[in-house]
Amino acid sequence: MCYFNGEFVPLQDAKIGVMTHAFNYGTACFEGIRAYWSADERQLHVFRQADHFDRLRRSAHTLMISLPHDRDTLCAITTELLRRNGFETDVYVRPLAYMASELIGVRLHNLDQGFVIYAVPFGDYIEAAGGVRAITSSWRRIDDTAAPARAKLTGIYVNSALAKTEAALNGVDEAIMLTDDGHVSEGSAENLFAVIAGELVTPPPSDNILVGITRDTVIHLAEDRLDMTVRERSVDRSELYGADEVFLCGTGAQIVPVREIDRRAIGTGQVGPITRAIGRAYMDVVHGRDWRYRSWVSAVYQREPARSS
Repeated sequence: MCYFNGEFVPLQDAKIGVMTHAFNYGTACFEGIRAYWSADERQLHVFRQADHFDRLRRSAHTLMISLPHDRDTLCAITTELLRRNGFETDVYVRPLAYMASELIGVRLHNLDQGFVIYAVPFGDYIEAAGGVRAITSSWRRIDDTAAPARAKLTGIYVNSALAKTEAALNGVDEAIMLTDDGHVSEGSAENLFAVIAGELVTPPPSDNILVGITRDTVIHLAEDRLDMTVRERSVDRSELYGADEVFLCGTGAQIVPVREIDRRAIGTGQVGPITRAIGRAYMDVVHGRDWRYRSWVSAVYQREPARSS
């Protein structure tokens, strides 16, 4: 089942026409929300869905799209959708707001709008247990003066697709994108962190990153759980080569250690202790095992959780 323009319908019945404006011109925005299955509790936990819908509303506002419901209603619809599907596995949820008019013409005004939420079983976006190899992409991260980099817009992801495929065709796992002035921005679909001189460093929003919800989670965990200083500042490409650790993060990717960039080993070339600690803490949080962050997860099924002592 999916939620399509105001109704719960079978996924195969949720169709758009080939002339749909969003399909032709990329005039749509979306979110990716994870829900994690806990076998011990027999419960599905949705992670920070309210924050995702807040960001979706900001993206939609940029495209002059009005979401059909308020945040709390969107959360309730998502929970009901997952419940109706009866998932007992990790799930990826995709809400998408789009220009639905079937006509030719590049614009944002005077167009019909559509809205859909669907969900699919989803495992690891990147196989990353031992760390991934990356290159610096020749494709620069799109600048905010060209298209709003802080909004999660479908059309912008051509930029990411070019970088990701460039990396794959060069025999590595992931791409790291730079800004026009040469600062590190992010991965093809992930934010980036580096351990440099004992600090956890991450590029600022002004370096054309999508301000990630996983990124915000990592900052909280590093400060609260590891007692680390986190600095948002511009990072030069060459700084990554000398970093003790580098990792990527995102809703789809989760926590991805980077062991090599541009054929240079990062640190020891193995998963570093800070990356490993962040990864463990993150998994505890998203599965609802860390009660200090239990407010970040919402249960789908109406069962009482068994709280450990």
